[in-house]
Amino acid sequence: MVFSVSALVLFAIILVILIRNKTMKLAHAILGALFGFFLAQSSAASPIQNFLSQIAKTLNDLTS
Repeated sequence: MVFSVSALVLFAIILVILIRNKTMKLAHAILGALFGFFLAQSSAASPIQNFLSQIAKTLNDLTS
């Protein structure tokens, strides 16, 4: 099951609105989990993982 970028952008916009309005409820948390799940299956997963790994490595080097 592959989601298009537009579906992921829609999920992201909805989450940003809910977080900014401070109206996060259980259903919204489930939506956030689904967003993360579908994002992990998209073509954006690899660059995001590489970016986060580089940040973690940089922080580790700074604190060592």
